[in-house]
Amino acid sequence: MAAQKPPQKRQKGPRVKLGIADRVQLLNILPAEGNIVTLRIVNDLRTDLSFSEKEIAEGGIEVEDGQIRWKPDAPVVKDVKIGDTAKDLIKDALKKLDDEKKLTAGLVPIWDKFMS
Repeated sequence: MAAQKPPQKRQKGPRVKLGIADRVQLLNILPAEGNIVTLRIVNDLRTDLSFSEKEIAEGGIEVEDGQIRWKPDAPVVKDVKIGDTAKDLIKDALKKLDDEKKLTAGLVPIWDKFMS
């Protein structure tokens, strides 16, 4: 019988209200590489940011030609727990984009939520 993995701890920390656009933007800027601790935190955060079947239906979320589209007036908002380490990863990603002058207008709401 294989050894069972201990249950992973979920992110501790304050909850942040995130709409569809916020969640999509965050999913796009999370790091794809890092040490094992970083990757586990990113994996948990990706799971927390992902959309349920109900949210997909309510928000009219679909992928078309590689683009994620949704109803702009969709009332899909989720309270997501963002722990200190996850928040630091998000802030680092935003800072890097800012330093490289690669921030987009779509990231301004995310910047305001995490950098202020």
